[in-house]
Amino acid sequence: MNQIFIGKSIEYELRNQERSVVWLARKLNCNRTNIYKIFNRSTIDTELLLRISNVLQRNFFEEYINRLDFTKEADA
Repeated sequence: MNQIFIGKSIEYELRNQERSVVWLARKLNCNRTNIYKIFNRSTIDTELLLRISNVLQRNFFEEYINRLDFTKEADA
């Protein structure tokens, strides 16, 4: 399975919506340095991802849901 780089997905969506880093930082009540750090993350806290999803009106959790694989037997 390929690793998800969630920060890059967030950055792509922000740019796609033609929003600025400053705008997102204001919405999340943080500074823009923190937003750039988020862009470089391969993982993210679920509460933060929920906040970002709500602000950008995009369900970033879908990227993880699409990778679920229940066809393999669980180790006993």
